[in-house]
Amino acid sequence: MTEHFNKKEMQKRRRQLRANMTYCEKLIWAYLRKRQMKERFLRQYSVDSYVIDFYCARLKLAIEVDGDIHDLLDQKKYDKDRQEYLENFGINFIRIKNDELLGGPDKAFQRIENEIQKLNNTKYVNKFLAP
Repeated sequence: MTEHFNKKEMQKRRRQLRANMTYCEKLIWAYLRKRQMKERFLRQYSVDSYVIDFYCARLKLAIEVDGDIHDLLDQKKYDKDRQEYLENFGINFIRIKNDELLGGPDKAFQRIENEIQKLNNTKYVNKFLAP
């Protein structure tokens, strides 16, 4: 399955996206980087031809920052199809709107922390329930 993740041919695109992060992406990255959440997150991680804003491989957690463009009907359909495709790899999603970040980043960060805790608890329980 590793042939799907961070493909070499997507490397240039990932670098471009990292170099041109939006203000809201920079805000979240300042919060996630250097294992401040006790988890390692990567910026602009790709799965096949899709690039995820932030990704924690251990928890299979994707964090997507959605600007105003994501309110357009065509973009909503694309996002839905993309998310369903990526969820087939067992990836969990948190979608955070720019307005949510700009209006009160603490609430957005709390959502991330809660999801990390939930996924960690699930992994812990599954570890002991596995045959």
